Amino acid sequence: MANVHFESQTCEWSTPQALFDKLDREFGFTLDPCSTDENAKCIKHYTRADDGLSQRWKGHIVFMNPPYGREIAKWIEKAWRESKAATIVCLVPARTDTAWWHDYCMKGEIRFIRGRLKFSGNKWNAPFPSAIVIFGNQPTGVATDGKPSKPI
Repeated sequence: MANVHFESQTCEWSTPQALFDKLDREFGFTLDPCSTDENAKCIKHYTRADDGLSQRWKGHIVFMNPPYGREIAKWIEKAWRESKAATIVCLVPARTDTAWWHDYCMKGEIRFIRGRLKFSGNKWNAPFPSAIVIFGNQPTGVATDGKPSKPI
């Protein structure tokens, strides 16, 4: 197997359109805080130059597919903090062994994605499992009742 299967030239993984569409039908997203102009999923979006971490997300229904590198912990913490005034739906690697997962993701509704995603623009499926983590107003939420979520 080529090393490219286990490491990436970038920490940005473009969301598969079918997955986004399914979630958008459920939530009706209004903001994509960490995108490029080319891969933004919402009309209202922030690019790296806009610095979505420093912006307020209040009142939005947010779809967040954060950069998957070392910065992911900052994005997950931001999502959790902003969820007091917004609904945040995160597409993240299912890194259940990390501090950011335990500190923040475990406080939201978690939906594990069956199989490995094929991110837009990639030839191969991701070398890691993925999950949807929902913070804030959870219309289908099971986060606080202790029951596992259904897989996506």
